Amino acid sequence: MTQRALDSFGDRPDPLRPPPPPAPPGGLSTSEVAERVARGEVNDVPVRSSRSVTEIIRANVLTRFNLIIGVLWAIMLFVAPIQDSLFGFVIVANTGIGIVQEWRAKRTLDSLAVIGEAKPTVRRDGVSAEVSVSEIVLGDLIELGPGDKAVVDGTVSEAEGLEIDESLLTGEADPVVKHPGDPVMSGSFVVAGGGAFTATKVGREAYAAQLAEEASRFTLVQSELRSGISTILKYVTWMMVPTAIGLVISQLVVKDNNVKESVARTVGGIVPMIPEGLVLLTSVAFAIGVIRLGRKQCLVQELPAIEGLARVDVVCLDKTGTLTEGGMDVTEVRPLNGSDAGYVRRVLGALGASDPRPNASLQAIIDAHPDGEGWGVTQALPFSSARKYSGAAFTESDGRASAWLLGAPDVLLDAGDPALAETGRLNEQGLRVLLLARARNALDAPDAASGAEPTALVVLEQRLRPDAGETLAYFGDQNVAAKVISGDNAVSVGAVAQKLGMPGAEDALDARRLPSDPDDMASQIERNTVFGRVTPQQKRDMVAALQSRGHTVAMTGDGVNDVLALKDADIGVSMGSGSEATRAVAQIVLLNNSFATLPSVVAEGRRVIGNITRVATLFLTKTVYSVLLAILVVCFQVEYPFLPRHLTLLSTLTIGVPAFFLALAPNKERAQPHFVRRVMRYAIPSGVIAAAATFATYLVARHHYAGTGALDAETSAATLTLFLVSMWVLAIIARPYTWWRIALVAAMGLCFLVVLAVPWLQDFFALKLVGSVMPWAAVGIAVVAAAVLELTWRAVGRRFRS
Repeated sequence: MTQRALDSFGDRPDPLRPPPPPAPPGGLSTSEVAERVARGEVNDVPVRSSRSVTEIIRANVLTRFNLIIGVLWAIMLFVAPIQDSLFGFVIVANTGIGIVQEWRAKRTLDSLAVIGEAKPTVRRDGVSAEVSVSEIVLGDLIELGPGDKAVVDGTVSEAEGLEIDESLLTGEADPVVKHPGDPVMSGSFVVAGGGAFTATKVGREAYAAQLAEEASRFTLVQSELRSGISTILKYVTWMMVPTAIGLVISQLVVKDNNVKESVARTVGGIVPMIPEGLVLLTSVAFAIGVIRLGRKQCLVQELPAIEGLARVDVVCLDKTGTLTEGGMDVTEVRPLNGSDAGYVRRVLGALGASDPRPNASLQAIIDAHPDGEGWGVTQALPFSSARKYSGAAFTESDGRASAWLLGAPDVLLDAGDPALAETGRLNEQGLRVLLLARARNALDAPDAASGAEPTALVVLEQRLRPDAGETLAYFGDQNVAAKVISGDNAVSVGAVAQKLGMPGAEDALDARRLPSDPDDMASQIERNTVFGRVTPQQKRDMVAALQSRGHTVAMTGDGVNDVLALKDADIGVSMGSGSEATRAVAQIVLLNNSFATLPSVVAEGRRVIGNITRVATLFLTKTVYSVLLAILVVCFQVEYPFLPRHLTLLSTLTIGVPAFFLALAPNKERAQPHFVRRVMRYAIPSGVIAAAATFATYLVARHHYAGTGALDAETSAATLTLFLVSMWVLAIIARPYTWWRIALVAAMGLCFLVVLAVPWLQDFFALKLVGSVMPWAAVGIAVVAAAVLELTWRAVGRRFRS
């Protein structure tokens, strides 16, 4: 798709709709915009941040297991009392809950997507104004600055050092210099300079819209949790089919029973094999996670990002905008080499006025030195994170020509220059220092900085985020390694990190000394904590190096220089106030610009993963014992001991209700890999023990009871054993105990006692314990099974300690 679209980008336009001429310098007029709207030449592609309501209903209703259960439910409604059809009503209720929760999540996502939507600047009637993406029309003149993303296709009309990164489209990391007449493709973004382009393709014709047809922003893929559950369900299906066939033959052919009774007991054996609630509960847990984070102004653009961030063991932080706030203050200007302070202030004012889209550093200079009038700009060199400096050439008020550079002292100065020592002392205090230097070469020359004459040091103070220290401490407590990766001077970055109490910040490393070999680089990154003078490509390489060592890496950032690393990281986190390009590639956008929101995302992911792992054991224990009971019934040629109503009651009390509460409970456990293995290593032995104990009780009861009603008495005894063993599994999974977990387990046990004690409930569920010998025998077998369960879980825990 990408290459095809790129190849077709330069194709001749449709002769029926010729491309619009270049927009006039003032942009379209109001009447021209109205004409294009009337013709439908509007960028009307809807922003799709989630599945539609129809897709949500279809995904929750039309499932493999709902189809199986639906057929069995229809059969039971004809051949058995309503209490044997309760499992169908439970599935309807569960499906309804799933639809409602995901619909709520959709509403949250859609509202947040509108908040975080890009607002491109469009020039109309000579006035620049921000409009929504959907209001752009064919022929609009759209202004571009550093960090802006092209939202439609077009042709460059104005360019001032305009450099556009097309790496998200072509994979080529080097920015492309654009001149008037050059094409601009939607999805690319500006890394330096500025300009404007005329929209030539809008709506579904634009390249970004073509990509959207293939991949929605809201996706449920790339999740170990969901793929693990899918794997489990695949194997369950293969186990269930032959077992169910054997059970049908056994109950309908081998045993000479009443047909309706046989059908009911056959369905009773098939239904509990299906862990249908597990898929539902996973979707509900994810959906509620989205809603919870949405209330904290955190936009989750991809659901697995909640899970992914919980698995992260290294988080790479960009200093500016993450540890520090976007704003800066000029604290001092120190003239060098006898320069006149007043003249230096005029130069700084002129440099500020020369850039229509200043970055944070230049904005601080503009605020401190607003007088930039009287000097004519003859050439401008926008700031580039690769160069580490910007510049401008002027015709001064007295007619003299001069050219100036403003940037990193250690880039513009020679290694032995005495000003570097002063810069180092200021950096050690956590201050940011820029050098103003008079350029000797042309600004567009490759060696523009060579021989530049140092004129003044500009000292800026960065504003620390008040919550950054606590957030770094949280990651430390959770054994998540934090790495500060910044383009600023390493000593200055280290000083900021030290102020926030970050371990290892005193040994900040200049990234220019990092080895190029990926393995050696990974070793250096693992040993160190703070890195300065990191280029955009190095950020990307550092993420790859950490991933090569098996780390799950999250990258935070808000600037254009962070885009490549954000895109390659396992989880990209962008600030809401960051550039449009970073918001586009990040899986998580912190709309409130608060770094302190990240712990909430980590906690939400751990809650989802840890709790689903717990409750999955409950569901799959039921699947294992149901399959084994069916096999034992076939092998021993006996009636299946349970009717659907019995297993509906057991599933509700030991799995359904408690699993819902346990899945939504707080959980701070570190996310562990290999979900399927971790679940099955407990579910298989638990299911085997439950099946063995239940069938043993059933066989003993068959020898104990005789005559009319014997089968009902045998079923009641077997049900008692299975309930007690299942309750012990629940009691183990509910650990560590809190008051509400104890109350939950006790409430489920009390409900079962009520069923056994109330006559009409006994009749409704066909449960009545006969005599005293067999019920106490059932309890005794359950106690032995519980002891074996306890020993088995401890043995598994020791064997697979993680």
